[in-house]
Amino acid sequence: MSDERDVISVSALTTQIKGTLEARFSNLWVSGELSGYRGPHASGHIYCTLKDSTAQISLVVWRTTVQRLRFTLEEGMEVNIRGRVEVYAPRGNYQLIADAIEPKGMGELQLAFRQLYERLGKEGLFDPARKRPLPAHPRRVGIVTAPTGAAIRDMLRIIARRDPRVSVVIYPARVQGEGAAEQVAAGIAYLNEHAVHLGLDLIIAGRGGGSLEDLWAFNEEIVARAIHASALPVVSAVGHEIDTTIADLVADVRAATPSEAAELVIPELAALTQQTDELAERLQDTLLQSLDQRRQALDLAAERFEARSPARVLREQVQRLDFLAERYTFTMRNRLERDSVRLTHLGEHLEGLSPLKVLARGYSVVRTPAGKVIDSVKKVRSGDELRIRVSDGDFGARAT
Repeated sequence: MSDERDVISVSALTTQIKGTLEARFSNLWVSGELSGYRGPHASGHIYCTLKDSTAQISLVVWRTTVQRLRFTLEEGMEVNIRGRVEVYAPRGNYQLIADAIEPKGMGELQLAFRQLYERLGKEGLFDPARKRPLPAHPRRVGIVTAPTGAAIRDMLRIIARRDPRVSVVIYPARVQGEGAAEQVAAGIAYLNEHAVHLGLDLIIAGRGGGSLEDLWAFNEEIVARAIHASALPVVSAVGHEIDTTIADLVADVRAATPSEAAELVIPELAALTQQTDELAERLQDTLLQSLDQRRQALDLAAERFEARSPARVLREQVQRLDFLAERYTFTMRNRLERDSVRLTHLGEHLEGLSPLKVLARGYSVVRTPAGKVIDSVKKVRSGDELRIRVSDGDFGARAT
């Protein structure tokens, strides 16, 4: 009996599954949460899981796709992924290959802005304390912008009108699209590197207005780092008043438009001339006032010198010496009198304490020939030689 069953191999089955799934799910959007995300692999690729409350699928993001991302993926981030299903036939596994990733609930650019804003803010790049004042009277200004367009024309026109003596060095750079951020950063670095040779006082980096996408080069980290590293003060002049970029926040001064930047950095020549005249007038007034004060001081010094002639000074010193001598003599006389009275009192007190005073009242002191005082009859035997001390002398005696 022949076997009429249709039997296929595992390889054939997985090949059919691969063909069916990859053809059916070649371009689709999938929503889920990133799980097991640990950043890019050493190869630059990302391997993690996309999941929801009841299921999950392996996710692969190739390096080329990672490089196009403008925001940073994070563990637990809710995302929408455009991609395709791919089956790895040798193991029978299937996975989602991402071609594009968008943050869920927020636009890609808005999220990228927020992430970079938070990171640079923690590093202190927006700290007002590090912002430098602009030079009051710049002689040469470096400008990083597109070499054609309304922005550069407006700035050149305003600078020429406000002060024709100010010169400009333009570093031409793309300000929109691929490579724009790198060119703007390179321009800022170049102008700093050659600042002494070029005689630059400050840098303006900017462009005209546009959409968030158009202005994005000035929200890139490479531009923010270049502004932060600049030794020259940097004025950010991006877009219209409603636009705020990362470059605006890092720069020393933010101008709402390129035209405003030119007006901020270049004082009007007429106003400068008036200011110079006012300063000259104030300086003249100050000098005249100073001379008058010095003249008055000299007159006062002359009066004091005349009033304090050498002869008068000598007389005053002699009088002072006489006064001091008289006071010294008086003080010493009083001290001697006090010391004399004190010595008299001390002498009387000592005399009152003298043993001779006691002897004068009829008492005597009995001693042995060796001088030992006898203060008891028990210390004397019959026949002992004695010495008797009275008030006016002493004499010998024998005990009986």
